[in-house]
Amino acid sequence: MIIHEQTLISDDILNELFACDIQACKGACCIEGDKGAPLEQEELNIIEENLPAILNNLPEENRTFIEEHGFFEQDHDGEYVTTCLNDGRCCFVIEHGNGILGCGMEQTYYQNQSDFIKPISCHLYPVRLGQYGDFTALNYHQWPICSAACSKGQQNNVKVYEFVETALRRKFGDEWYEALVQIDQSRPTS
Repeated sequence: MIIHEQTLISDDILNELFACDIQACKGACCIEGDKGAPLEQEELNIIEENLPAILNNLPEENRTFIEEHGFFEQDHDGEYVTTCLNDGRCCFVIEHGNGILGCGMEQTYYQNQSDFIKPISCHLYPVRLGQYGDFTALNYHQWPICSAACSKGQQNNVKVYEFVETALRRKFGDEWYEALVQIDQSRPTS
């Protein structure tokens, strides 16, 4: 574990290799799991403000579901998560050609119709955040649906933190990220 400012960083984030291979997994992280994507409190209002534009990019089934059930709920731990359709898909999931799943929020953002790319939990994936007192813990979430991402990370020599650089900069800032790079580069090699 590495302490960096107010964060506790799992060694796996600096040691493990990962680069999403969307062609292999087809976006399975948008449909797998036992609940929707974690949402931070402040993201609820941001998504609500952008919801009309986002809804325009969703399939009719998803729009109807969100109108009836909302786009978020509290899980059994009291945390906010996106709602999921009856088949387990996140309510914001869309399908691109050739069966690849994506995010309707992200599509809306890239069409310049929204100023919110997607929840930080999705943007950071496979890094998961947790709160421990005054510290934010960063852990690497490993599961079989990402095996192709692990292989691609090894082929391209991309560390987990490098893969999620943009999201880490978004969450913690450029100075924090640059210092993390320095921490990694100053560690002894094995």
